Amino acid sequence: MDFLKKLFSASPAKPTGNFLILHVKCDRCGEVIEGRVNMENDLSLTDGGDGYFVRKVLMGNGRCFQKVEVELTFDLNRKLLNKQSVGGVFIE
Repeated sequence: MDFLKKLFSASPAKPTGNFLILHVKCDRCGEVIEGRVNMENDLSLTDGGDGYFVRKVLMGNGRCFQKVEVELTFDLNRKLLNKQSVGGVFIE
């Protein structure tokens, strides 16, 4: 029975690994949305091969269904160079 309790528990699993956590405030409703970028698996090499990029589409917990698109660019050492969002603003 403990297995089923763990399987259907309301607490989310804790991420393990190298993640970049970002917070974006929705332009429509003001909800703060958390996003995670797995620095080992989510990054794609740019066409020129001089860095990495990732695009994520984030949506809140149901207050509104506005999608916030986030695009991040990194250098070859995976250092964040630029971040842009459509439909929201970044919160530090």
